[in-house]
Amino acid sequence: MKIIFLPDKITVDAEAGEPLLEVAERAGVTIPTGCLMGSCHACEVELDNGQTICACITAVPPGEKQMTINLSVDMDW
Repeated sequence: MKIIFLPDKITVDAEAGEPLLEVAERAGVTIPTGCLMGSCHACEVELDNGQTICACITAVPPGEKQMTINLSVDMDW
């Protein structure tokens, strides 16, 4: 699957089940983290469908060809 990180349009290939934080790190993209358990929401990102997720507890989903992740959801972090 192709993952596109916005706003810089950084693209990287990823496998289903791979943790999003690892994919981002491999692409040279920093996603802020806090608790690493999804409780603090420091790692919130927005998917191309408008859904907001915590990247620290989310893996690349199966069955998709492309996924866009907007890193500019919460500018306070």
